[in-house]
Amino acid sequence: MASLATSNTPVRDPHVRLSQRPRLPDLPEGRFGRLFPDLPCQETRGDTLLQYGAAGGPLDCDRKEELGEDNPRIPAGWPFFGQFIAHDITHDRSPLQETEEVATLKNFRQPRLDLECIYGAGPVGQPYLYDLHDPDKLLIGPSQSSTGDLPRNGQGLALVGDARNDTHLFISQLHLAFLHFHNRVVDRLRQQGVVRDQVFERAVQMVRWHYQWIVMHEFLPLSVGSDLVEELLASGAKLCRFGKRPFIPVEFSDGAYRFGHAQIRASYDVNQKLRQLPIFPDLVGICPVTAEREVDWTFLFAFAGRQAPQASRRIGPRLVSPLMRLPEALVGQTPRPEFSSLASRDLFRGHAVALPSGEAVARALGLKPVAMPDSGEEKWSETPLWLYVLAESEKEQSGERLGDVGGRIVAEVIFELLRLDPQSFLHNQDWRPDLADEEGRFGIANLLEFAQVV
Repeated sequence: MASLATSNTPVRDPHVRLSQRPRLPDLPEGRFGRLFPDLPCQETRGDTLLQYGAAGGPLDCDRKEELGEDNPRIPAGWPFFGQFIAHDITHDRSPLQETEEVATLKNFRQPRLDLECIYGAGPVGQPYLYDLHDPDKLLIGPSQSSTGDLPRNGQGLALVGDARNDTHLFISQLHLAFLHFHNRVVDRLRQQGVVRDQVFERAVQMVRWHYQWIVMHEFLPLSVGSDLVEELLASGAKLCRFGKRPFIPVEFSDGAYRFGHAQIRASYDVNQKLRQLPIFPDLVGICPVTAEREVDWTFLFAFAGRQAPQASRRIGPRLVSPLMRLPEALVGQTPRPEFSSLASRDLFRGHAVALPSGEAVARALGLKPVAMPDSGEEKWSETPLWLYVLAESEKEQSGERLGDVGGRIVAEVIFELLRLDPQSFLHNQDWRPDLADEEGRFGIANLLEFAQVV
């Protein structure tokens, strides 16, 4: 999913209609582009969207979470893994150990699932991310917890490749798990006798491919369904074909991929002692993680033979109340109260980049649009894409996974980003995870166990 609480959308006059504003350039060679450049923009006023998404409005799930809202299909940790993916894709590109000039010429700002948020510019470009005494390994910060913490400066700010990965406890500790995973892979390669000068490069490739495998074979099947993933692996994308250079479609980044916001719970069990902590302010990051706040991943992901994890929320057109009232520590002082609501921010972000309606996208895909629920308060003839994707999931899949429009956009964009990366595991079709279990499976639980953070 996109970033949980923040948005880079500039604040514009919400009273101006989309038809009066210029659209983004439809240039695939840029960092952002469009899947549907010929579709008309969804006509509405920004002010209407802000009010519709405000706290206390129809998108505010202001009651306590009920059992019926739990998604039996997707454990609670996956929306944060989705956020981790979003940060990885949108992080500025600067290839490992290459000069700025070469990086600009070769791969400037090309979106990839390559864990640059973990590796930064490598041991040469960003040595402070690495262990001074063993630069093949990533630096782990001191902590009283059994797994340590992210490395931090004297003010508690994380020294990581992407500062967004420290805004929330769960994503910061997921980042930490990848640091440990890399270091354990280094140990394994050394035990196998890999030549010293090749250890780091081999470890990076091994970590990336296992991560990409999880994205393709666990995250996507859970989010969009196994049938669509198998179709992509067998015959490729139908909608999203980038050509030679990848870009981030705004229909993905500012529409469909924000489905994860609806999956967030109001409170979480962190470990055996910390139960039902409110997501805000208790689980906000940007501070050292004490032993008391050490994350027990069995509460967030499914592990064989272990307790059942917490569930994420079903996908639907309502967000939990804390997301409708984001703390100032995350969003700063806002020009109007509606901008403290994540729903308002999501709706307005789609408005700011002139997205087409969900119904228009459905028709472009040859699908019959899903009838949207009539709340009696809608002020538009067709539905904003983000809201359509959420409601479509609820109507087509009971909120357990994405529907036809949302699933197609999310799955095909991620697949194409992997396909167009010549160094991804998709270009090594015979490869299977080196760290797979006895039955040949490898998922997030295997990664966390190998990293020794469980």
